[in-house]
Amino acid sequence: MDNEALKQVFEKLNAKIIREVDPDSAIDELFAKNVITDGDYDELSNAKGRKDRCRELLALLHRSSHPETFIQLRLALLADYPQIVNEVDEELKSQPAQPQQPHMSQDPEGNVIIIPCCCCYSSVNFWQ
Repeated sequence: MDNEALKQVFEKLNAKIIREVDPDSAIDELFAKNVITDGDYDELSNAKGRKDRCRELLALLHRSSHPETFIQLRLALLADYPQIVNEVDEELKSQPAQPQQPHMSQDPEGNVIIIPCCCCYSSVNFWQ
């Protein structure tokens, strides 16, 4: 699952999530997974009302640099809000596939190794 694609879906469903989700259990799960810090946890706990906590949580997650922020959010919502997770999953399926960038590396002989998204290996030596 791609965190960036999930981020876009959660952005699209932002208003629905604020309307329907009580973020407290998700906040606890995200804290346990180190997606949010203890300072974030305290800040979210001080927010007045469910909708405000939800708004603040989503805003905090959109600023997060954690590599699995939205993957972990999806997992945190799964038990209590399966209908939201189903909607997230359906939105993901309806998005056009994003081409993945190949990964580049070098072998010990100096050959550049290009690893395409299909995980087939090919090598090119740019120094010969």
